[in-house]
Amino acid sequence: MNFPWPLADIILQHHERIDGSGYPAGLKKDEICIEARILAAADSFDAMTSERPYREKMPTSRAMAEIRLLAGRAYDPDVAAALEALVAEDLDGSEK
Repeated sequence: MNFPWPLADIILQHHERIDGSGYPAGLKKDEICIEARILAAADSFDAMTSERPYREKMPTSRAMAEIRLLAGRAYDPDVAAALEALVAEDLDGSEK
């Protein structure tokens, strides 16, 4: 199937880390496609803020603190800032 985005690369690269410590190829910074950098932050945020059978969901503020803490190491700092802006825009004063 043809897609307008490099889906295979996005999925393959979304476990790469900005500092090169990720997998499978140890890519870093701009070697990781922007779509994969976005997916990495979004996927992590979703995982932290979703109820799991083995743990309770994390409050939004705590998940964002974790993303901020790892910005520049695991996550693209610009992507982390954009995610934080979107989350702040979506909050109405209550934890989700």
